[in-house]
Amino acid sequence: MPELLQQTTTRPELSRDLGVSHASAVVVGTIIGSGIFLVPAEMMQAVGSAKLVYLAWLVGGLLSFFGALTYAELGAMKPQTGGEYVYVRDAYGPLGGFLYGWTWFVIAKPASVATVATGLVRILGTFSIFSFFSGNIFPANISFHSFPVTWGQLVAIAAAILISVLNYLGVKKAGEFQLVFTVLKVAIILGIVAVCFSGAGGATGRGWSNFAGTFTGAKGGIAGFMAALVAALWAYDGWNDLNMVAGEVKKPERNIPIALIAGVATVGVLYVLVNAGVQYVLPASVIAASPRPASDAVALVMGHMGAAIVSAGMAISMLVTLNGTVMSGARVPFAMARDGYFFRALAEVHPRFHTPSAAIVVQAMLSIILLLLGGNFRQLFSLAIFAEWLFYMIAGSTIFIFRWRDRQAVRPYRVLGYPFVPALFITVAAVLLYYTFRENWPNSLYGLLVILAGVPVFSWFRWRRQADVAS
Repeated sequence: MPELLQQTTTRPELSRDLGVSHASAVVVGTIIGSGIFLVPAEMMQAVGSAKLVYLAWLVGGLLSFFGALTYAELGAMKPQTGGEYVYVRDAYGPLGGFLYGWTWFVIAKPASVATVATGLVRILGTFSIFSFFSGNIFPANISFHSFPVTWGQLVAIAAAILISVLNYLGVKKAGEFQLVFTVLKVAIILGIVAVCFSGAGGATGRGWSNFAGTFTGAKGGIAGFMAALVAALWAYDGWNDLNMVAGEVKKPERNIPIALIAGVATVGVLYVLVNAGVQYVLPASVIAASPRPASDAVALVMGHMGAAIVSAGMAISMLVTLNGTVMSGARVPFAMARDGYFFRALAEVHPRFHTPSAAIVVQAMLSIILLLLGGNFRQLFSLAIFAEWLFYMIAGSTIFIFRWRDRQAVRPYRVLGYPFVPALFITVAAVLLYYTFRENWPNSLYGLLVILAGVPVFSWFRWRRQADVAS
């Protein structure tokens, strides 16, 4: 009887249900959103030549790969839910970890969910059947000018809720969804590449000679290359999300490094192939002027049906990214609450589904609020850009602290090229942090203020935690 009582009162925990294929799908599926379909134009406008665009893709991919190698060691060494929160907490103390989690919980992840859901709606809106998305849900005789709500916003909210429910019902279900639709996403991307190269020499009939073309109106110089690199890194962003769900990965000491390294490498290959296909069809000047280069390239080969296929592929891509974002985001406030530095309810694990159910619900509610705000949430999201690169740099630097302080710790995987690889990743993060602050200093400053606002909040939770221990 005592043994039975102990079993029934055991606190439910998260389940390690994600295999290496699911983990790899989290990496690949979360990274590949709409960026690869859109940023070639921005990159061409920045550097003006196909060669420099490729250089930006390769440098961005290499830097992301270095970051993945660094996080592979950290994830295998500390395979706990929360990822970067855990590394910063263990290296720099509870306050550092809290400020990371606070920023992600308040702005970064809810805004990411809102951004992806809005992007999904905008892509669907390119189909004539969904043209009503831009219309207001209220009749013309009812005035809500200060708070308009469109059908598209409701669809975005529905998408966020749907994916949140999926994650609520179990990480294995969310993982299976991620795997199936990531495979479909990759197949569509390879199909787009095949269609582009099947065209008879591209739009100008020159084919491979397009790769030697230039765009004379480019920004150029170091500033132009940095702008292209930032665009490439934005397209690569999301590989760190796997570490946040490390506590639910089977054999994490093996599967996390495999998924990170193989996932980022796969994305790099796909990105280069898509860019090559687009440049084979379109000359540099056309790419620079196109809002949707991939769609325009396929449309030239296949007509309107080709453009529709690309749009469908982008929609599926965004849906998979949304799933990975929801999955990873909820784990950070959960880990903070488990440590006693956040609201207790967020530390609860659903007794049946073994998911951080309360954290998922709260994250969905914050995302819905931002979606109801419409375009204003983009201002909030821009506040988090500075914080994102700041914490990339800080989280990456923890590998040096752990190597120096915890020399005897078990490290199932050791980053190749240490200390050069993590040092380069941290240095580049610092450079991009500088450029981000310089180019967008008002929002970067506001982002810094949001981070610092977490200090008194942390003090309150620490006081409450100490009071609970004392009692």
